[in-house]
Amino acid sequence: MDGAAGPGDGPAREALQSLSQRLRVQEQEMELVKAALAEALRLLRLQVPPSSLQGSGTPAPPGDSSLAAPPGLPPTCTPSLVSRGTQTETEVELKSSPGPPGLSNGPPAPQGPAKSLVGPNLKEGAAAAVVLAPLAPPGILRPLQPPQRADTPRRNSSSSSSPSERPRQKLSRKAISSANLLVRSGSTESRGGKDPLSSPGGPGSRRSNYNLEGISVKMFLRGRPITMYIPSGIRSLEELPSGPPPETLSLDWVYGYRGRDSRSNLFVLRSGEVVYFIACVVVLYRPGGGPGGPGGGGQRHYRGHTDCVRCLAVHPDGVRVASGQTAGVDKDGKPLQPVVHIWDSETLLKLQEIGLGAFERGVGALAFSAADQGAFLCVVDDSNEHMLSVWDCSRGMKLAEIKSTNDSVLAVGFNPRDSSCIVTSGKSHVHFWNWSGGVGVPGNGTLTRKQGVFGKYKKPKFIPCFVFLPDGDILTGDSEGNILTWGRSPSDSKTPGRGGAKETYGIVAQAHAHEGSIFALCLRRDGTVLSGGGRDRRLVQWGPGLVALQETEIPEHFGAVRAIAEGLGSELLVGTTKNALLRGDLAQGFSPVIQGHTDELWGLCTHPSQNRFLTCGHDRQLCLWDGESHALAWSIDLKETGLCADFHPSGAVVAVGLNTGRWLVLDTETREIVSDVIDGNEQLSVVRYSPDGLYLAIGSHDNVIYIYSVSSDGAKSSRFGRCMGHSSFITHLDWSKDGNFIMSNSGDYEILYWDVAGGCKQLKNRYESRDREWATYTCVLGFHVYGVWPDGSDGTDINSLCRSHNERVVAVADDFCKVHLFQYPCARAKAPSRMYGGHGSHVTSVRFTHDDSHLVSLGGKDASIFQWRVLGAGGAGPAPTPTISPCPLPVDAIVLFSRRI
Repeated sequence: MDGAAGPGDGPAREALQSLSQRLRVQEQEMELVKAALAEALRLLRLQVPPSSLQGSGTPAPPGDSSLAAPPGLPPTCTPSLVSRGTQTETEVELKSSPGPPGLSNGPPAPQGPAKSLVGPNLKEGAAAAVVLAPLAPPGILRPLQPPQRADTPRRNSSSSSSPSERPRQKLSRKAISSANLLVRSGSTESRGGKDPLSSPGGPGSRRSNYNLEGISVKMFLRGRPITMYIPSGIRSLEELPSGPPPETLSLDWVYGYRGRDSRSNLFVLRSGEVVYFIACVVVLYRPGGGPGGPGGGGQRHYRGHTDCVRCLAVHPDGVRVASGQTAGVDKDGKPLQPVVHIWDSETLLKLQEIGLGAFERGVGALAFSAADQGAFLCVVDDSNEHMLSVWDCSRGMKLAEIKSTNDSVLAVGFNPRDSSCIVTSGKSHVHFWNWSGGVGVPGNGTLTRKQGVFGKYKKPKFIPCFVFLPDGDILTGDSEGNILTWGRSPSDSKTPGRGGAKETYGIVAQAHAHEGSIFALCLRRDGTVLSGGGRDRRLVQWGPGLVALQETEIPEHFGAVRAIAEGLGSELLVGTTKNALLRGDLAQGFSPVIQGHTDELWGLCTHPSQNRFLTCGHDRQLCLWDGESHALAWSIDLKETGLCADFHPSGAVVAVGLNTGRWLVLDTETREIVSDVIDGNEQLSVVRYSPDGLYLAIGSHDNVIYIYSVSSDGAKSSRFGRCMGHSSFITHLDWSKDGNFIMSNSGDYEILYWDVAGGCKQLKNRYESRDREWATYTCVLGFHVYGVWPDGSDGTDINSLCRSHNERVVAVADDFCKVHLFQYPCARAKAPSRMYGGHGSHVTSVRFTHDDSHLVSLGGKDASIFQWRVLGAGGAGPAPTPTISPCPLPVDAIVLFSRRI
């Protein structure tokens, strides 16, 4: 029937598309081979002048004007050198005129020894290797190997061709057949016809685009070839910097606090420092009086963990700290085991590693014993059974272990007067454990459980916290807003324990304290108790008999109370569910000393003249941070997810791109929105002002770059044009230093160039842009940065990249929670880097401050902001010892290039 598709149409169409893709790949690879051949011909011509060839008895025919090279480029050379795997043939056409149509050699280069045109990662047999051998003195042509039956007609050759035309025909046939030796890929480079240099071809040419110079590097990401042209100023890749950069990074400040989804996360040490955690870092914060200015204080950091920290406990001596981490995976997908670190808060040195291989999923809660000077550590993991274990702290030895419950366990603690009594609480339960025997004998101890009985009292859904009173009673806070008092019942002599007869507990009193859940209880030095509410955000002080003595309310924009710690004197530290750390007291109120985002972060930009930076993310908050005082300057609610931002060169306004296609321009002083525009309905991934501030480029997920003309103050803008040509969403873009051109990357690994001043036209001749200078370098694909890609990359492993303003180093944010520092340009395979950990999620963005004194990095899901100090070679102060990480190209990558000799 007409219009009815046959059963084989689908497979046939797919096969046709596959063949079409393979054909485009072969054409692209053929262009590279032709370009390399052209370079070989040019170098041979430099060594064999026409006079020496004419002196051998063969006259040089006059040039053919129809074969002239394009304007601005010298004529092609006539000697041809082609390598066919193991057999190499050299043919010399005795003409000084331009070579075959469509092949040109580009600008001349100085003479010197010839080198291989194939990169070190090329597999044997994977591609045709074009090799330049050391050339003989002028007048003598020395082939790589003796000619193999050069005078024998080949199959398919024309017997009617004149002898002078045969070498040229052979050269053309060899170039075509050599292309077939290249590795075939299942996918093609995006917009393959845009790569080569446009030059006139012969009348019968199938394609008129050829790479004239042949100076390029080619790599593959997920089977897609990416061609990058080498700048003319680079004669050899060996000239480029090798080794890690002399600059190093030192973690200066961490913004944020993990209060959104964790407990047991805030304590005060004997030194007066506040200890808490975010991402993989445990922060020791010294309130006030330290570097950082008002509200700043100073920070130190314990960075021994390899994945996110989940809980903390402080030893009774106030110096040692235990921190437990979650399980994770490394960059190769191998699981990382959860573990507990015991470390010295004064020296930041790890003293003991507890439970490597003994815990599953993560460490959910832990506590030191108090009655025996902190000799034991109790740990609850995140496995299905929530295994409860007791450890000898000094020897790292497990003394007892038992399955706790299948319900969530939110808190654990030793009775401060009797280490044989352990309490756990969580979802719908309070358990009283008796630990007996096994002291000094690994695994011989026993743990027996007695469940708390609620009796006539309503059983709450969750019991997030508890505290031991001086008289031995226990207070629990639950999800109903009640504080329950658990008192001791008569001893049960049938079950003796280490401390004598086992005691049981029952509810003796109940007080309704808060609306909503109680997240935190804290016993003060004067014997009173503090409780922190969730829904009502109240902080209440309770006296004997649970009589309310004093209370205050935490402002709504800080969230609910998550944790409470008693500082010096009457000072209190409060952690909130919106990742803020507050300092103050019940009488005077509280003010923030640490603030952070509460959801995934993506947008980051640094001020053009001040040590300030701006962030935005999925929590819909736009925040301006002061890098000097380490404080939040201001924040506003965007009402939508912010994904990208950029300051105007004047610093007076900032543009912010949202996930709905809408973008805003805000005055940085008044915080007023001065412009509100919508371009399409797809999310915006990048906004960037030109260096002169006259244009604003907006990259969208609808594959378009929108260009706007901007007023001198940045407040007004009008549509100038659109850059259309990408076949996938825009990921990164940069402006040239003259503000006329744009380089852009897309989701399918395209590298395109645009003439904005000339009408937003795409520059299909990418070769001409190889020497263009860029005001910024944030594109993750390009010759100057291709060495940053890790081995086996799938094309999404690098989220962000930023070149320093002094153009000496490039910082990279990857998907494996690491920040890297490379030398710039980073255009060598297996380029090593200085690697820094600390983030607990994919690092989404990195940017240098205006004077390159600091680097700012954003964590994704961990919602953390790290401010790194950039230390020069032998910089000011002791630099950390970073990991030196080799960063090879993918194993299946092919690097083809021709070098100027």
